[in-house]
Amino acid sequence: AIIKEQAQKRRREHVVELEIAMQRLGSKIVELHNVVKKFPEKTILDHFSYVFKRGERVGIVGKNGTGKSTFLNLLTGKIAPDAGKIIIGETVQFGYYTQQGIEINPQEKVIDVIKKYGEYIPLLKGRTLSAAQLLERFLFDRKKQYDYVEKLSGGERKRLYLCTVLIQNPNFLILDEPTNDLDIATLTVLENFLQGFAGPVLTVSHDRYFLDKVATKILAFENGTIRPFFGHYTDYLDEKAFEAEATSQVQKAEKEKVVKVREEKKRMTYQEKQEW
Repeated sequence: AIIKEQAQKRRREHVVELEIAMQRLGSKIVELHNVVKKFPEKTILDHFSYVFKRGERVGIVGKNGTGKSTFLNLLTGKIAPDAGKIIIGETVQFGYYTQQGIEINPQEKVIDVIKKYGEYIPLLKGRTLSAAQLLERFLFDRKKQYDYVEKLSGGERKRLYLCTVLIQNPNFLILDEPTNDLDIATLTVLENFLQGFAGPVLTVSHDRYFLDKVATKILAFENGTIRPFFGHYTDYLDEKAFEAEATSQVQKAEKEKVVKVREEKKRMTYQEKQEW
């Protein structure tokens, strides 16, 4: 009973520590109104409208080349739409974890890299999570924090990059394919971190397990259209499979109908065929 009580106490403390006092979000967050974006070979957005809400957890899915990265670049103002309007609220501060990452000086120490982006994250009740504590939470122990970046593996560099995004205390987080670079242990820590994050989170991923954990709504890029789906990624995939099966059954029935007509025509007399 004592051990159980201590474990629950530790869990409660852990949750409290993650109550981030992020920068205030105004009533306007990000709004897309009749947005059009086309390239010579394909249309990405065709009069697409969407309003992001506070605390929303959105997963973006679709095959490679369907325009997911273009959509993120439109949102963050890196490229402009051909038509329509994208309104970004004045209080919005994006935290954008890209696939490219950032240039890091290999001769710098881990702790110095993160401190260039921020010293701490404010928590509720006037407390703070320091850069060192954030690194520790993301599996860089105190000794590792004073290692030079050149000693880090590729995965550790990506983990450090994620910390540089989070230390800036964004209030709208965008994660572009995090499961490509981050190991399972880091992704688990990230899931826990997101539980205490009150702003919108937009995640691009093909990873069903991770998306089911971090997204409750899907924007599916399907052949030049974006289909909003309310539910987890697994629910969306189940619905797609059901639709494919229904379409297959209809096509099968049509095929059988054509075969039946042909057989009936074969059995007709010459006069009946002429009338047909």
